[in-house]
Amino acid sequence: MKIIGLLGGMSWESTSNYYKAINQGIKASLGGLHSAKICLFSVNFAEIESLQHQGDWQQTAEILSNAAKSVEAGGADCLLICTNTMHKVAEEVQRAISIPLLHIADATASTLLLDGVSTVGLLGTQFTMSQDFYKGRLAEHHGIDVIVPNETQQKMIHHIIYSELCLGEIKESSRHQYLEIIDDLYQQGAQAVILGCTEIALLLQQQDTQVPLYDTTQIHAASAVKFALHK
Repeated sequence: MKIIGLLGGMSWESTSNYYKAINQGIKASLGGLHSAKICLFSVNFAEIESLQHQGDWQQTAEILSNAAKSVEAGGADCLLICTNTMHKVAEEVQRAISIPLLHIADATASTLLLDGVSTVGLLGTQFTMSQDFYKGRLAEHHGIDVIVPNETQQKMIHHIIYSELCLGEIKESSRHQYLEIIDDLYQQGAQAVILGCTEIALLLQQQDTQVPLYDTTQIHAASAVKFALHK
């Protein structure tokens, strides 16, 4: 079994879901008392969040690159950045290490294409929804059309992520607001919706809507399990 490297803490609530999902995946594959070999570096999210909103992505790249080097030095055979938004600096992090970085958008795209989804809605932080590092990768590398919420909706989604979900607060009113946006994306032609922030799965589950939802945490974790067990 290969060692899975994780860059977590963004936020720690969603990172705990990664840890659980990966270990569940290993147990489902191998049975018994098997669990995953994991090397985890968990950053202080307050530092990252401040730099994000200052627009200082170069400094976030340096923090994550140094953390990634520590994970590689700890024996990891691959690396996952346990957040969608910080894949904005995925290329810089990959250049800092020699082990492969398993990109969350690539893992998600593979699952979407396997299910025949060619047009998808995207929820996430405003960085993820408005900038091109994520939706552009889906479109250019995988041929998937991406529909995003309007600017007002994006601001509301972003606010709920940082002021509620990253703090572990789950509000029914916020769930209803998200579901209205999902319905809107579906009406615009989205065949499914990506939960493109690892915290959103804390708020929404598939039973909440008839629109197919793709939980990037679970998809990313499954890609790590597959890597770890590949002969």
